[in-house]
Amino acid sequence: MTAAVGPDLIYLDHNATTPLAPEALDAMLPYLQQHFGNPSSDHPLGKRAHQAVEESRELVASLIGAAPGEIVFTYGGTESNNLAIRGCAASAPPGRRRIVTSRVEHPATSGPCDLLESKGWTITRVPVTPAGTLDPETVENALATDVALVTVMLAQNETGAIMAIPAVAEAARRSGIVIHTDAAQAIGKIPVSVEALGVDLLSVAGHKCYGPKGAGALYVRGGTTLEPVIRGAGQERGLRPGTENVAGIVGLAAACGLAQSRLTDEGARMRTLRDTLWEALSERIVGLVRHTPMDTALPNTLTVSFPGVPGWEVLAHAEGLAASTGSACHVGQQTPSVTLLAMGVPPDVALGAVRLSLGHDNNPTEIATAADILVTAHQDAIRP
Repeated sequence: MTAAVGPDLIYLDHNATTPLAPEALDAMLPYLQQHFGNPSSDHPLGKRAHQAVEESRELVASLIGAAPGEIVFTYGGTESNNLAIRGCAASAPPGRRRIVTSRVEHPATSGPCDLLESKGWTITRVPVTPAGTLDPETVENALATDVALVTVMLAQNETGAIMAIPAVAEAARRSGIVIHTDAAQAIGKIPVSVEALGVDLLSVAGHKCYGPKGAGALYVRGGTTLEPVIRGAGQERGLRPGTENVAGIVGLAAACGLAQSRLTDEGARMRTLRDTLWEALSERIVGLVRHTPMDTALPNTLTVSFPGVPGWEVLAHAEGLAASTGSACHVGQQTPSVTLLAMGVPPDVALGAVRLSLGHDNNPTEIATAADILVTAHQDAIRP
């Protein structure tokens, strides 16, 4: 893949969004130009578009070990989560009016839960460990016959912590409870199999795995009942009405195919670069605190707190480096990360947090330079 940013910028914010892979762009262009038909139209242009959607469905399904008919295309991860959570709630039996989730979910999950809570649902938010992971027993203890859904992200977007979804799913399914996981951060970084995870619903976001923004998918296990959140015609099995974003769907599928082809090698390479970055920073910055559980986290993610200064001030001095203080959805909020606070991190330490998330184009030279930039930026930020 050719670098998507200029030579004067080191991009370490891949958990916020990834550059569009050239392979995905090449796949999309024909459907933005000559093959512009509506997939529901019964003429050659429409049939070509319909075929592209169905072939894309097979590619996305293959990446996560699903059947093509279990893939529903959406606008992105947020819509997939809303369809999973609100759609499950709308179809739940009258006696099941509670949802179990964690305290460190992305707003795309916590937002729909908050909405349902305002409408009378009970939301049980289970705590995480100091490492930011879930204890499956804690989740299991929260389950009962009144629970309709368990929704827990597969990989935490700020710390990279990977959740024990198979154990959580096993407990949920023993109680007849639907289990959903937001896999947006995990797709393309670690192997993701719906059978190994044991989930009924799984969300995918194209722009997190080198696909286009505005394209996503929801895996819906056969037999799982959902009500549509958006009403309209009958596209996507009636679960996501509206004319399909054919070019976006094709780009998402191309990105999924690319992820499948390079998953093993990329994971090991990312982990090496990430560990090298941590070593370079921790050796030179006294008091640097790491929040990422290295052995049980995404291989590309490193979240640290700089001592004595807020993280956004460090980044303000980090010329030539693109990173974030946490979730990109929280940009502009100069408050401690809710995720870090839920992990028991003191507020003053949490304020120093910076998330460094690596990608396919990063190389050892960039990582060494990034460490230099951050060390100097921290010194400049704390200088009176």
